Amino acid sequence: MTVVSDTRRHARGSQTGARRRAAVIGLLVGLVVAVTLSLAYGSRSVSLHEISDGLGMWVRGQTAQDIGAIAVQQRIPRTVLALIAGAALGLSGALMQAVTRNPVADPGILGVNTGAALFVVCGIAFFGINSTYEYLALALIGGSIVAVFVYVVGSIGPGGSTPIKLALAGAATTAALSSLVSAVLLPRVAAMNEFRFWQVGGVAGANWSSIAIVSPLLGVAAIVAFACGPSLNALGMGDEVATGLGVKVGRARIVASAAGVALCAAVTAVAGPIAFVGLMVPHLIRLLFGPDQRWLLPLSAMGGAILLTVSDTIGRLIGYPGEVEAGIVTAFVGAPVLIIVARRIKMKSL
Repeated sequence: MTVVSDTRRHARGSQTGARRRAAVIGLLVGLVVAVTLSLAYGSRSVSLHEISDGLGMWVRGQTAQDIGAIAVQQRIPRTVLALIAGAALGLSGALMQAVTRNPVADPGILGVNTGAALFVVCGIAFFGINSTYEYLALALIGGSIVAVFVYVVGSIGPGGSTPIKLALAGAATTAALSSLVSAVLLPRVAAMNEFRFWQVGGVAGANWSSIAIVSPLLGVAAIVAFACGPSLNALGMGDEVATGLGVKVGRARIVASAAGVALCAAVTAVAGPIAFVGLMVPHLIRLLFGPDQRWLLPLSAMGGAILLTVSDTIGRLIGYPGEVEAGIVTAFVGAPVLIIVARRIKMKSL
């Protein structure tokens, strides 16, 4: 019996490993396709040859002369921002779902996006901020404060921080903060005009200076997130089991949460509060390839990059000759996914 059981476990392990390797290859192909589509489509569609010429000139530091190559070079910054923002949001959602053990947790549902948005709004309205550094600092402060608040409120009462209580606390906090955002903006027309496009969420305003500002923070937070994989696997088995395995539960949660908030806040500072990416991608990856965080975290980052880049491209196509912001497209896709996820969850008593 032991030999048979070992053989079956080995077969299941080999099958799971093959699926994960296939997932990596598939997602890499998806990234290439998403980048190609993003560079090819917009107010003017370009050919693969023009994409090659535009990229080649950009790599060599040359300014394109052909209109197609010019269009490609103009789309490079927004494509890069879509990739890194989508990866950061997918990774942030995976971290928050692991820390809270809540499959519907993501930066938007837990109020982090709205907290960052409120602080940015107050900075615009009361202090006249206009630089990416200022946006980033306020978004980090706002997102961190709201994340702590939601977790504390969701932990009050019997049973501690259950998934349902955290989701309810996040939803209530998001509603309250959204009202405060409106209260700050309504009497201030200038601030509203500056904020309204940012609030939707998108990568149309991408530029190399803002990407350079947030990239170091995103890089450090991503490294920390990937390093948290083994600890998050232990947390998934329960606090007592994790403690028995030598994991310092409190520190692991704080570090993973800080990385998730930093990823979300940095993206919010430069691209606005883009919703549903952090919810959809990690949940689908978990359903397809299992809950092992060592694989779930990088696969979620890749899936998030693909989703946001494709959403940005779709927004340009359906809004031609203008465009629909990527945040609107992800919301239309994400709302049905949220309903499906909610139907799959076994409701527990509060």
